Amino acid sequence: MNNKIKEFLEKDSAFILLLGMASAGVIGGTSLFLESGTGLFNEIYIGEMFNVGQETGDYTAPAAFAVGFLIARILEGPLVGILDIGGSLMTGIGVGIPALLLSAGLGFLVTNFGMSLLTGFAVGVVIGAVMILIRKLAPDLSLATATSIMMGAGNQSGEALGPLVLLSAVSYSIPVGVGAIIGSVIFYKYKRPMVGGAILGAIIVGGIYLLLGGTLPEVAQ
Repeated sequence: MNNKIKEFLEKDSAFILLLGMASAGVIGGTSLFLESGTGLFNEIYIGEMFNVGQETGDYTAPAAFAVGFLIARILEGPLVGILDIGGSLMTGIGVGIPALLLSAGLGFLVTNFGMSLLTGFAVGVVIGAVMILIRKLAPDLSLATATSIMMGAGNQSGEALGPLVLLSAVSYSIPVGVGAIIGSVIFYKYKRPMVGGAILGAIIVGGIYLLLGGTLPEVAQ
């Protein structure tokens, strides 16, 4: 029995099937987050990007942030033999694909939980097949070269999102915008992601502003 399982897991079809199942679960979690506010397999600031998208109808920030991870990992995986779960599944598939679908007006593929599972499975199967195809077409590429080229590609693409988050915060409320600016400057000084600093600064200053009796704009439901 164990030999049969091991034999199956060593097949290319097993990788494609397992990636499809994992992707279904990840996008299913994103669907739960969009509908009920919990379930996202990612960082707090990613969730905030989705919240801003729901408020404004613009999902450019999460899409731009996550698609870089996905593309980098699809190219990197077949070359180095490792599929990064955080960058490829949790961020690339769990955030990038849903954001692209929402931006394209195909939100029903994500917001409906059943459809999100089918969408995730289909996406995972396609990506798995592409990765196997790349592996077969380029079996002799240098692993070291591939790693040095792709390492951090998704992280670099995310650095451009700081200004977008700042603009969103300022357009929402002046106190929140000021907090976002302060937080991003502090994080930039200490060489941390500006996006995280902007969101934490916005939350802290916005919270203090509310405690002092201020009011913030109502969020459209």
